[in-house]
Amino acid sequence: MIERRCFLKLGAAAMLTLAAGKNFAAMPERKLSFYNIHTGESLSATYWAEGAYVGESLAEINHVLRDFRTNQAIAMDRGLLDLLYAINLKLDGKFPIHVISGYRSPATNAFLHAHSNGVAKHSLHMKGEAADIFLPGRDLSTLHRAALSMNRGGVGYYPHSNFVHVDVGRVRSWQG
Repeated sequence: MIERRCFLKLGAAAMLTLAAGKNFAAMPERKLSFYNIHTGESLSATYWAEGAYVGESLAEINHVLRDFRTNQAIAMDRGLLDLLYAINLKLDGKFPIHVISGYRSPATNAFLHAHSNGVAKHSLHMKGEAADIFLPGRDLSTLHRAALSMNRGGVGYYPHSNFVHVDVGRVRSWQG
């Protein structure tokens, strides 16, 4: 018998495949490129190949998406990586995804929550389930619409700060 969590993950993966508009499962590999605007680090990594996630690449991604303030990293949610891949695929992304925030330690999140607007007290960034991003060469509103079209997780639109928040929590949207 399939456990509920496994069933939900399989369903989410199927929805992501449909939302991406491509045969996601048949793709031989999935590659992501990142540029961390705070550290200046760049990474281009094949994180999924031959039907499985690539451990070494996942570790490199975790490092680039770490909390740069505390230098702490955790395992980023694979569903988030697949969501970022699907968004980038939909937009024919030719440039690295620029990351404003990936993982946030509880200490960093508490500090940001206390000193700025729009930072959730129980942010999914602390679980490695969220990223604040933009794509050079793409209008921010185009990125926002692409993220919304996935119909998977939360999408926050922050045009004044020039980023879109995406996460793999419940489906919802807001503007900051």
